[in-house]
This record gives sequence, C-alpha cells and structure tokens, in this order.
Amino acid sequence: MSGEQPWIHDVLERWEGPLLRYTRSITGDLETARDVVQDAFLRLCAQPRERVEARVAEWLFTVCRHRALDLRRKEGRMTELPPATLAAAASAEPAPTAVAEGRDLLALVDGLPPGQAEVVRLRFQEGLSYKEIAAVTGHSVGNVGFLLHTALKGLRARAQATEQVEGCAP
Repeated sequence: MSGEQPWIHDVLERWEGPLLRYTRSITGDLETARDVVQDAFLRLCAQPRERVEARVAEWLFTVCRHRALDLRRKEGRMTELPPATLAAAASAEPAPTAVAEGRDLLALVDGLPPGQAEVVRLRFQEGLSYKEIAAVTGHSVGNVGFLLHTALKGLRARAQATEQVEGCAP
C-alpha cells in the first residue's frame, strides 16, 4: 500500500476541492460535504489502484453523489426547524464564490432545475467531460448535452432579464 500513497495524495490534492464544491451543492452544508468527501477517499484507499486509476474523477464524483443523495434523502425524513429559527441562523454574507458583473452567477445556476444545475456544475465548475458527467449522473451522453444546452439557454434568458431589471432601477 505504501507505493500507492503518493498516488492517493496526488488524487486528493487534485480532486478534494472540486468534490467539496460539488457535494456541498447537493447537501447544502459544508461539514456534511466534508464528511462525504472523506468517506469517498477512504473508499478509494480500499480499492485496487488498477481498478479505478483510469477513471478516478468519475469514480470519486459518483461515490460522492450517491452518498450525498443518500444523506439528503435521510435528512428529508427528519423534522425540519421552524423558518424563524432557520432565518436567525442563516448568514447574511454572500457566498464566497464567483460574483461576476455584480450578479451571483451561482444563484442563477441554483435557480435551474436540479438535474440541469448538477450538469452545469460538473461541466463548468469541475471540468468534467460529457462522458464523465454521464457516468456520474447515470444519464446518457446525449441527455447530458441536452441538459447543458437547455440550462445554458435558461441561464442566458435569466441573465438578460436581470440586466433589463437592473437597467430600469433608479
């Protein structure tokens, strides 16, 4: 196993940040995302290197996606806090992500249907190929292309609508 440690370290350095971003987009919570990503890397350590090395990104994103969705389903069965409690706990700070030209682009992505938002994040935030996205999500490559096309069309329309509203503001 000692010969695999440099490889695991390199994989961790390359993919930990993207996996955290992606998993947080599913769970909505950074600490839960960290737990999911840590679990994925522990599972990676238990896999024979030759079994996953050629598709390590795809494998890691798939493991994180499945675990994050499992946790989200589990939490959905739990009792929710009253909205007043949630509002008091919510931060007024904007997300520390890209804010371009005065607009929070991630808010536009968050406004997309979940399937479209997921493929947009995997493609543009994490840099995965259509084939890798298809393997992670279980969609066909053609469906990934369709979802991206539809999402980008929707994002353009939302961005234009935001620009028009901002242009009318006093």
